[in-house]
Parts: sequence; structure tokens; C-alpha cells
Amino acid sequence: MHKPGDVILGGLFEVHYTSVFPEWTFSSEPRQPSCQGFDILGFRQAQTMAFAIDEINRNSNLLPNMTLGYSFYDNCGALIIGFSAALSLASGQEEQFQLQENCLGTPPVLGIVGDSYSTFSIATSNVLGLYKMPIVSYFSTCSCLSDRKRFPSFFRTIPSDAFQVRAMIQILKRFHWTWMGLLVTNDDYGLHVAQSFKSDLAQSGAGCLAYLEVLPWDSDPREQERIVHLIKTSTARVVMVFAHENHMIKLMEEVVRQNVTGLQWIASEAWTAAAVLQTPQLMPYLGGTLGIAIRRGELTGFMDFLLKIHPGQHDSNNENSMVNQFWEYIFHCRFAPPPAGWVESGRALCTGEEDLENVETEFLDLSNLRPEYNIYKAVYALAYALDDMLQCVPGKGPFSGCSCASLQRLEPWQLVHYLQKVNFTTSFGDQVSFDENGDVLPIYDIMNWQWLPDGRTKVQTVGEVKKSPFKGEELTIDEDKIFWNFQQKEPSKSVCSESCPLGTRMARKKGQPECCFDCIPCSEGKISNNTDSMECISCPEDFWSSPKRDHCIPKKIEFLSYHEPLGICLTTTSLLGTFICAVVLGVFTHHRSTPLVRANNSELSFLLLVSLKLCFLCSLLFIGRPRLWTCQLRHAAFGISFVLCVSCILVKTMVVLAVFKASKPGGGTSLKWFGAMQQRGTVLALTSIQAAICTTWLVTSSPAPHKNTQYHNDKIVYECVVGSTLGFAVLLGYIGLLAILSFLLAFLARNLPDNFNEAKFITFSMLIFCAVWVAFVPAYVNSPGKYADAVEVFAILASSFGLLVALFGPKCYIILLRPERNTKKAIMGRAITK
Repeated sequence: MHKPGDVILGGLFEVHYTSVFPEWTFSSEPRQPSCQGFDILGFRQAQTMAFAIDEINRNSNLLPNMTLGYSFYDNCGALIIGFSAALSLASGQEEQFQLQENCLGTPPVLGIVGDSYSTFSIATSNVLGLYKMPIVSYFSTCSCLSDRKRFPSFFRTIPSDAFQVRAMIQILKRFHWTWMGLLVTNDDYGLHVAQSFKSDLAQSGAGCLAYLEVLPWDSDPREQERIVHLIKTSTARVVMVFAHENHMIKLMEEVVRQNVTGLQWIASEAWTAAAVLQTPQLMPYLGGTLGIAIRRGELTGFMDFLLKIHPGQHDSNNENSMVNQFWEYIFHCRFAPPPAGWVESGRALCTGEEDLENVETEFLDLSNLRPEYNIYKAVYALAYALDDMLQCVPGKGPFSGCSCASLQRLEPWQLVHYLQKVNFTTSFGDQVSFDENGDVLPIYDIMNWQWLPDGRTKVQTVGEVKKSPFKGEELTIDEDKIFWNFQQKEPSKSVCSESCPLGTRMARKKGQPECCFDCIPCSEGKISNNTDSMECISCPEDFWSSPKRDHCIPKKIEFLSYHEPLGICLTTTSLLGTFICAVVLGVFTHHRSTPLVRANNSELSFLLLVSLKLCFLCSLLFIGRPRLWTCQLRHAAFGISFVLCVSCILVKTMVVLAVFKASKPGGGTSLKWFGAMQQRGTVLALTSIQAAICTTWLVTSSPAPHKNTQYHNDKIVYECVVGSTLGFAVLLGYIGLLAILSFLLAFLARNLPDNFNEAKFITFSMLIFCAVWVAFVPAYVNSPGKYADAVEVFAILASSFGLLVALFGPKCYIILLRPERNTKKAIMGRAITK
């Protein structure tokens, strides 16, 4: 189809979808392939370009004083025919045109709108791109066409598959589908989609492919059967198909035969609006399909333009014109004689008076103009580029020497320059501009195939996905409008493995995609507070994992507390010992004038009782939460109190020995070394040594509170570390040295003649004291945490009670129960008898 004009634009459309090629012969007469199977929508697409050019010619603001013409070719759904048509448009094979003597001049066409198939566009652009011929496709989506080095003059008004793939992934994310199958065609369109989809899916982490299958071109029944059986047996409930209508028809025939239901189909733009698939036989299987569709537009005045189509408007001698074939297809008639190659019989003759308005045909259904809207935008893009070029002011042009292009000496690359900068808004409100790769600002409609209760089908727009210069890619879906072809009327689940709950981590199954995994509970001390966690995270030092391993909880704090049974028992025992010491001290104070109390330096006895009371009270420092002052004070108080106590016992023992020695002839001089002042001084000196040890220890390496997590992972044991083990050993060793010395001296004095020989009781008390502290050392070393403190408290209390009972028990017995023995005569009588 041709229309003359000042400037000619070319167009490539699929008006026939079947090509029959003649057999090769050695005849010199060329034989052309014949095109069969009239595509009424392909014809409407060609008419859309004619309508756009007619609208531009009537627009006084765009290309004034210039008329656009067109030259349309049919690619017949065959690469060789489409490629040949593109070369004809570019070279003017069928039309004679004049060149200047220097071979310069206006080319036959300034730009081409087409082609529909990506493979066709690749072949055409590979050749015409060498001459920078601008090509604006309305339906080629292969992402490979965005390669500017390979296709320098290719533009398109349909988004590339790269954006379509990203849009699909956004839909998958929206409905939490992570396990899906992918079917593609065995051509540039399908294979590039497969590569792009796998790459983007892995990069986004949105899911995994259960399978990837390539649909055969030859519709091999066994291959179709295998693919559908794979779909049927797979656990993936979502199937995405990047294919053309004819592939889907063959695929769905096998789907119906095997009765594969319960799938969520996701359609590419190539078949989203395919009416041939929206039949009562297929809707039980394809109902609820979600699809990416080319942006729908509205073309004002397009209906009136189509109704004006009439075979009489063309040359009556052109018997093979597209309009004639369209007329025969619509009205099921034939012109006389029948067009060559048109095999049809039993039809009435066409009169040319038939009325298009009285025929029900999808040709006049303009409610779903999608490829047509892209064609409309492509024509206007070329027109605006040409208009910008003609408005160039000489001396201010974009080319060398600030020159401008002109129609008389126009080179295709000059129009490409302006086409790259095109930016306009259609009457429908969509902005049209091209990026550095020749891709238009992408926008898609989201479609849903709805199966109505009355059996009718409807393709409903339920959202859109687009890319804006400022907000990036945006997906908008109204889920309330979506029809789900499932019993539960909600989106199906399509996952390889169920989501891992809180407290678990994902462990991939060997040899399977990353979406197939097991859920492993987190180990103790680790948690996962998100679903599908790849790793469990460790809790902070003072926290531990909850029983469900979904959050961290503070660790239990353990120390020898006043509120637990053990702490209560030890505290009670300590206070009881202190109380008994106070009672004994009261008894001794009340009977301080009696011989028994006055014997053997009563002052030391009172000092011994006070030191024992301090020993009982210092055990309280070991109970309760350790703090710095309690850790520093507990061992110092314990060490000094016990040294004071043992020092008193040692001096008392030495006094007993001195008195016995003084009773012998010539021994009186020994008593002068054990007067009251000497006894006090000895006790003070021995205690001062321990005080010096404690001071040195505290200054050099002081005990301090410590959070110990080595004993229990889920507990914090508060304890006092001794700081310097040597300091603690010296402290204990000094007490042990004095105790052993007291024990030896008391043992030597155990059989001295006396009615009340205190050395016997000192011997016994020191034996208990040494036994308790010898047993304490291994028990303390092997007791963890609070039990080490309990062992030390027990040793303090046991040794203190041993000294209290052994030294003061017999005296209290005589003072309180046998007062007749608490006389000087009774005490001295036995000694005289002896």
C-alpha cells in the first residue's frame, strides 16, 4: 500500500501470517512466495499508521507546508519476506527516484515503522543500521536490541523484555511466589528472555526456576507432551510463558488433553490480549491468568477513518491489494476474477457496496488498542524528529560548522540525531521519549483473564507497572479486581519449601535450587528473628536465646543470694553464731570476777570472743551480689578476724606453758615475758602482719567482681576473682601457720596438772580448725560460682563454731550449771592434790 507525499515513511506489518515458498527450480523465471491467512489485526495496524499520517497532515502545527506519505509492506510472518521488504523500502527497488550527480539526495523513505518480530528487527537493523537508517519498532521487545553499538539507529515504542522481566519479578514478589516454571520460544525473543530472567531473578533473590523449557517451532507432539507432563508433575504452581499466540495454541491443546488444572499462568505481552485463547474450552485452564500487556491507548477519530476504507479508493487494476483482500475476508465474498493465490470457492461476488458498520468484527473493536497505540507513537516520533530538523536555524545547527540538515541533502543519521532527542506527550497523556539505547520510557498494563458467571470472558486491567524519570520503577495492582481461578478465590502458594519460621535457619538441599531448603533450629545462644533467615545470629554477651530461639533474653544471674535457701541457711547460721558469741560475752561479763573467768588472762578471753563474733559476721560479706567493696573487704575481714582469733589462742597457749614452767624451781623469770602488755603486743603484732599482707594484696592486685559465663552458657555467675592467687595463698598460709603453731603448743601443754586445763580444749579446737581448713582448699577449688562462696562461708562458720564450742563451752557449763566448781579452791584444789 502506498500513498505519495513530500516525505515518505515506510511500514512493515504482518497482514498475512502464513508464507508458502515455491520449490527451487532451474527455471530462469523467478517465482515469488505467496502469502496466505489474512490477519485482520495486522491490517488494522497498517491502517493505524495511515491514520496517524493523515492526522499529522491535517495538523497545521506539525510539519506545516509538508505532506507525509507512506509505503507499507507485508512481511507475511516470514523473515525472508520481511527482510526483503525492508531492503525495498530503504533502496527504492520498486520506485524510481532521482539522485544528484554526486550520488546525494533524499532516500526513498526517511524512516521505517516496524518490524513486529524481534528476529525480523534484528536482521533488518543489522543491515540498515550500517547506513544509520532510523527504524522505530512497535512490537520488537528483545533486550538485545538495546545494544547501541550493534543497532545504532534502532528505536522502539514498546518496552524491552528487560523491563518486562523486571515487571514479572515484581509481580512474583507481590504475591510471594518463589517457585515457578518458565516457558520460552526458540527464537531471539524467547532465548534472550530466558537469559535475562535467570540473571535478574538470581540478582533480586525473588525466587527460583523449577524448570526452564523451550517451546519447539515445529510443534513436535512428543516434545509438547513431555513439556506439559513436566508442568503437571512439578510442584511449581506458577507458569510464566514468553511465547507467541501460535505456540500457546499448540501448548494449550496438550494442556487440555492432559487436563492440567490448578495453575497460575503469567502471560507475556505477546499473548496477553490473544482473543483466540479466550474460549470456553480454554478458560477452565487459563482463567485467572495475569499478564503484562502493552499500554492501551485511545485514538480519537480512528473509527471514522476505518469506516472510510473501501476497495474503490484504490486502483481497480490492483487486484491483489490489501484492501481487496480485507474486503473479501470481512464479507466472505470474492472479486471477479479471484485474486491470484486466493484459493476459495462458493463465495458471492463482492459489489464494493457492502457496509462495514453492519458487520460484527474485531476489526472495529477499538476498546483494546495496544500495538496500534505503539504504532501511533512511532509515527509521531518520526514526525516530531523531522519537524525539529526542519526548524533548525542555519548557523546554529547541531552538525559540523553549526550546519543544519535539509531534505535535499538529508542523510539518515541526521534524522537519528533528532529522533534521539524527541520528547512529546500524546493526546492520551503519555510522555514519549527515548533513552540512550533507543528505548521508550516503559509502561505496561497488568491484565487479568476473568471468567464471568454467564460463561463470558473478560480481560480486565487490574494495575500498571511503569518507570518514571524520578520515581524509578513502580508497580500498582488493585487486588480486589483480580479473578483467581482457584477454589479458595485467593492467590495460590507456589514455593519449593515452606517459609522457615522464627528460631530456625535455612539449610539448602544438596543439588537443588536455593529456594529448596530445610529449616534447622538455631543452636543454643543463637536466634533468628526473621523468617527465612540464612544464618542464626549470636546473642550479646549478657543475653541468651529464648526457648523458641526467636529472641534474646537476659541471662539468669547467679550468686549466693540472701533469698535462696542456701543463702538463708548460711545467713541464719552466721547470725546464730554472732548471737551465741554475744550471749557468752554477756555471761563472761556478768561473771567477770569469778576465778574461772579471771584465770589465764580474762582480757584475752574477751578479745577472743570479739574476734569470733567478727569471724561470724564477716561471713555475711560472702552472701549477696558481689560488688567491688564487698570483694575487697570480705577476704581482708576474714583474714584479719581469724588471725586476731588464732593470735589470742596462741598467746593463751604460750601463757599456759609459761605459768607451768614458772611453777618449777628457778622458772619464775619466764613469766616476765608474758605480762599483760606483752600479751596485747604479741596479739597486735601478729594481727598487724596479716593487715600488712591484706593491704599489699589490695593495692597490687585487688579482688574485683566478675561476670563468669564459663560455668553455664545461659547464666551469668557473679563472683569475686581474688586478683592475686599468691596474695590469697599468703593470707591463708599465714592463718594456717599460726593455727599449726597453736595446735603444737597446746598439744605439748595438754597434760599439765590443773583442775581446769585449758590447753586440752585449745588442742581440740585447733584440731577442728585445721581439719576444716585443710578440707576447704580442695572443696573451694572444685566448686563453681556461688558454691565456692558457700564452701568458704561454711568453712568460716564451722571453724568459728569449733573454736567457740571447744574453748567456751566447758567454761559456760561450769559458770552456769556447776557454780560450785567456779571457786579458787576448786580450781586450785586439784593442782594441790596432784
